[in-house]
This record gives sequence, structure tokens and C-alpha cells, in this order.
Amino acid sequence: MAKPLKVCVCGGGKSAHVITALAASNPDMEVSVLTMYKDEAEMWTKAIEKDDMVLTIHGSNGVSRDVKAKPAQISKEAKDVVPGSDMVLFTVAAFAHEEYMKAIAGLIDKKTVLIGFPGQAGFEYLCKSYLSGELREQVTVMSFEMSPWVCEVTEYGKKVEVTRTSKSLDGSILRGKAIPRKPALMSLQMVVGNVPMLKQVRHFLEVLFTSYSFMHPAIMYGRWKDWDGKYMDTEPLFYEGVNESTADLIESCSKEYQSVAHAITGQKPEIDLTELPDIINWILKFYEGEIEDGSSLLKAITTNSVYKGVKHIMQKDRSKFKPDLTCRYLSEDIPCGMLVVKGIAEILGVETPSCDMLIGWGQEKLKKNYLVDGKVTGEHVKETRAPQRFGFTSLEEILSGKKSEC
Repeated sequence: MAKPLKVCVCGGGKSAHVITALAASNPDMEVSVLTMYKDEAEMWTKAIEKDDMVLTIHGSNGVSRDVKAKPAQISKEAKDVVPGSDMVLFTVAAFAHEEYMKAIAGLIDKKTVLIGFPGQAGFEYLCKSYLSGELREQVTVMSFEMSPWVCEVTEYGKKVEVTRTSKSLDGSILRGKAIPRKPALMSLQMVVGNVPMLKQVRHFLEVLFTSYSFMHPAIMYGRWKDWDGKYMDTEPLFYEGVNESTADLIESCSKEYQSVAHAITGQKPEIDLTELPDIINWILKFYEGEIEDGSSLLKAITTNSVYKGVKHIMQKDRSKFKPDLTCRYLSEDIPCGMLVVKGIAEILGVETPSCDMLIGWGQEKLKKNYLVDGKVTGEHVKETRAPQRFGFTSLEEILSGKKSEC
């Protein structure tokens, strides 16, 4: 019999539960989980001592099905579960990727495939920065645009529900010199099943630019830039509360992202990034059939059924609320998204005034210093995925994901 594909899932949240159950239900896979947050590994292990996990998937046709399976091992120690892995899936938030990468870097081999699910902008740069010597050239890195599931854990470690699954999902592959034991994209498709259909983009920078990491910060800015500091009686709606000026800001940032992408193609015509969709066309395609009115970006956001009822992340004091201005929509999307594109823009000499304004507002709220006089030189750049953090100064280094040897 063929040796099973060894899959290690990093994370203990909702997506980790889903992908663990799916992978573990495949008899050709041996699945382990690495979750380093508090006592999640112990909780999860205890939850499935006697019974399998139950993953309930609700289909768009109204039919539901249960998947029952459980991983072979769950640990908070990377050395217990990572060695020998064919695939390592990062299903944690982008700000936690570095902690996991630091833990696994010395335990993987040249045929291991590292997968950001999702990876967010600069995932490849982060992974390669923790690999030394020949391993940096040999390991394959994949990154996907977002998690394909709307899901919820109803009983930790044991029960999880999926209420929506994306039909397709774009991902990039930055191939290493070593050939994985099984084709990387095919293996991941075996993990998730028939849906979503995983599609490989032509160049890894496509996923970086279509992360649209400006959208959440722009919505935060639009709602809270004039906040008077007083507590509120209710939690405002996030997407449905977007107004015309915020939609205009989102479109302006989208145009700036496209300008940076087009500048790359201008210098390297063989890398065609000129057909990347702007934000409205991406939303209309990704949420096809779920948008009531797609006549404008504002309408496409506020009439999207998937966005319905989503509220701003708030801090609660008894029955009053105030915005959490350090939430992931700023603390993740700016350093692990906007700063990456801004850093590339700076190296290429492309102006990005709307993005600069958003980063400036966000860094003030986060009490960070990323931009100084509009340049990616602040003391906290070392906490981002901007190319400047990794010492990149040229387009060649951006494209290769490594600093040139002097």
C-alpha cells in the first residue's frame, strides 16, 4: 500500500476544524494538528477521546451532510507533529503565521509544501525568511486568497458547521527546486474535496494584489474617523453601513493597487498583471448569485447576502459599546497586506496617496510607526511583511522572494 499523505494543520480555530475533519476523512491521509494557543491542543484531544469530530456541511441546495473523522494527533509542540509532513497548512490569522513558521522551520524537509489558507500578502516572503540555506530554494510555497468557508465551531474540538462554501478559490504556487512527493495543488484538492475548485493563478503576485487588503481598513476609517470617543448603545453594521464616500475610498485604493501591478508588467512584460480585476469585479465574481444589486460598488457591498448582519468588532462595557481600533481589520490587514503593496510601490516609484492616508490613520490607532514621511522606514516595519523588512530594494528581489547576493 502507498504511504499516506502526511498533513499537518496549524491552528485551532474554525477553519482548522473544518479542514482537519475533511482531510482526516480521506483514508489516504494521515492528519495531525499543531495549535499553540493556550490549552487548545489539550481541549481538542480530550473532546475526541471517545468519538469522532462531526463536520456538518450545509449545501446551497438545502441538503446537508455530516463528515465524521478525527486527526491522528493534536499537540502544542511542533516537534510532535511536523516532522515528515508532506503538507503544512496555515489556517491561523496572518498575524500568527510568524509564530508558527518560527516553530516549524527547523522541522520540515525539502519536499514539504507550505500552504497559507489563506496566506495574505507577503506569505511567501515570510516563509522563505525562516528557511536557511538550500531549503529556501527547495521548498514549495502556496497561498490562497481567503478561507472558502463560512463556518462556526458549535462544540470545541468536536462539532463544526459550514453554512457556505465558495465555488472556487484562487491560489498561487511558488515552486521550489525539490519536487513534492505528490503534486501540491492536487493534494490540497484532495483535502478540501470537490468544492471549492482550486485554481492556480499564473504568478504568485496575483494573489498578493487581489487580497484587496485595503477594504477593511477603509470601512473602519469611514465609520470611525470622526468618532467622538463616546460609548454606543448598539454595534453598528460593518458592510451594510458603508456609505458613498467609503465606497469611493475603496475604489481609489483599488486603482492604486492596479497601478502598482501594471508598473510591474511595464518593467517585466512577461509577467502580465494587467487583467487583474478591480475590487467591484472581484466581488461580483466571487459572490455571484449572492448580490442583489451589482450596479455599483456601494450596492454590491451593501446588498451582498454573505455580508448581511456582520457587525463592527467592538469592545463591550456592560450594555455599551466602543470600537476596537486594534482589531484584526487594522492589526492584520495593514502590516500583512497594505504595507506589502506600499513597499512594492515605493521600490517601483508608484504614488499611492489613498493607501498612504489609510496606513497613516491605521498606524496611529495601532500605536505603530510604519510610514515616516510617506516612506516604509518606521521602527515597526520589522513586524510587517513589507519587502523592506526583508531587505528587498529591487523588483528582481520582489519577484524572487529573496535578497540578492552581493
